[in-house]
Amino acid sequence: MKARIQWAGEAMFLGESGSGHVVVMDGPPEAGGRNLGVRPMEMVLIGLGGCSNFDVVSILKKSRQPVESCEAFLEAERADEDPKVFTKIHLHFVVKGRGLKEAQVKRAVELSAEKYCSASIMLGRAGVEITHDYEIVELGA
Repeated sequence: MKARIQWAGEAMFLGESGSGHVVVMDGPPEAGGRNLGVRPMEMVLIGLGGCSNFDVVSILKKSRQPVESCEAFLEAERADEDPKVFTKIHLHFVVKGRGLKEAQVKRAVELSAEKYCSASIMLGRAGVEITHDYEIVELGA
């Protein structure tokens, strides 16, 4: 896996993934940025959410669960002193469908957290306290 990061002036950077996609990162005005992109640490959090949500949906589909929507809401705490690493991250999944089995949703979240989500496991091994929960929303007919 490769990436290229290009400084675009002030506190703005363009990140290009090895697959050719570009994302804008920028700092807040107090750090010389113009607030025109996500912060680099927000990218880490978004990456974790995307990785874990991908796993949950994939596991639910493989277990033939009628998942129609899955959102992951993440909240993180950071250290007060530099380096301001993440100390705690909580992922809350909202899974929507018709006739979803709670045991399967619980299993999908646990498997992502414990076995499949590389980002979550990497951050956990680095000392971040990561917690998960979920809710199931039954969609009407």
